[in-house]
Amino acid sequence: MRIELKVPEVGESITEVQIGTWKKQEGNAVAIDESIVEIESDKATVELPAPVGGTVTKILKAAGEKAMVGEVIGYMESVAAAVVSGSSAGGQLPPASEAVVDVRRKDGRVDIGSVQMPAAAAPQVRVMPAAVRVLGEAGISPAALTGTGAGGRVTKSDALQATAAAARPAPAASQAPAASQAPVASLAPAVSQAPAPAVSQAPTAGLAPTAGLAPAAPQRCERYSLISPIRRRIAERLVAAQQQAALLTTFNEVDMSAVMSLRQKFKDVFLERYGVKLGFMSFFVRATVEAIRTVPQVNAELRDPHIVYRDYCDIGIAVGGGKGLVVPVLRNAETLSFAQIELGINDFARRAADNKLRLDELQGGTFTISNGGVYGSMMSTPIINPPQSGILGLHAITDRPMAVNGQVVIKPMMYLALTYDHRLVDGREAVTFLKRIKDTIEEPSRLMLEV
Repeated sequence: MRIELKVPEVGESITEVQIGTWKKQEGNAVAIDESIVEIESDKATVELPAPVGGTVTKILKAAGEKAMVGEVIGYMESVAAAVVSGSSAGGQLPPASEAVVDVRRKDGRVDIGSVQMPAAAAPQVRVMPAAVRVLGEAGISPAALTGTGAGGRVTKSDALQATAAAARPAPAASQAPAASQAPVASLAPAVSQAPAPAVSQAPTAGLAPTAGLAPAAPQRCERYSLISPIRRRIAERLVAAQQQAALLTTFNEVDMSAVMSLRQKFKDVFLERYGVKLGFMSFFVRATVEAIRTVPQVNAELRDPHIVYRDYCDIGIAVGGGKGLVVPVLRNAETLSFAQIELGINDFARRAADNKLRLDELQGGTFTISNGGVYGSMMSTPIINPPQSGILGLHAITDRPMAVNGQVVIKPMMYLALTYDHRLVDGREAVTFLKRIKDTIEEPSRLMLEV
């Protein structure tokens, strides 16, 4: 039964997408709900799952091509485990027979339906659901197998044997059967009787290169790769931020000793209770919320002729995704506990790596935190995410000599950077905001007392 593969809805305002990687090629078996192709938009990447178990028969849109939402980009044929009924006494199918299709889903339910199909279209290979998945992962067509199960069905054992055979290396020429080594004199006497050229027995190790041969020129290759919609969108927004906002960056440094000590003291208990590690980001999210209460302009937005102030904090957390940098949003961060923040960030990072973030999770932030320190950055000037008015940059923690009470002491220090839109935020307010974060991190007890 022919199945159309259509571009799904990927967002309310998105009508055109770009075809990403085809995970299944023509002829590949695929299980129900298994990913067939990636669909890329300017906001996220989604996967198109197989509506039924079967085989991909035709790809209409190659990777990198554009397609409209709802457009057919390929076809597949349903060849999952099927039992054909209605055969005649002699075992021949009538001109039109009824096939009862038994498709086992991932959730354990079985979808059974009957369709009328001509005898010529009746499935010739009966494949058990477990075998469909094994063959699909190996890229082997079930048509190439002879089933050993009841009624000639292809079982999981058959699929595993076919996969192992496909992975086994071909025998070398020296291991060919003896028949292939028979003398060729009877076929080409003139050639077989010619004396073989003498072969030098001198060792080859340590021989100097042949005189007069110039060294091979280094290869200078170029590779072309289409810009993904997400990367294009990132580029557009960064350029827009530079052109439309009055960006300025101010810096400060913070002593991480107190937070590191607190984290070391409670990390095991925290992990045991909540199932996630206590990181530094939750401290900075909480400190940012406290700083926003002091300087609300940093959390505001310019909507000419108005400035929109917010009494909530939707904090975007920049994470590296499979397709580039993405900024999922912690909604109402002012109400979240340390555990809720860490669980949320951990979930974002995991799903960003797998391109599983939803579009609504990437929209509507009021302020952003970017931690370049995880990559080793010592200092940077982050760019705001329009229409936001501020972004906090965190950097690597390094031991540095600091003057404390007239003494030189080695302290774990971090540089902080706040980039802000000078149209809304004055320099005094930006410095006050950053100083508030510094004070809170160096005295984390402020978070409990709200002072």
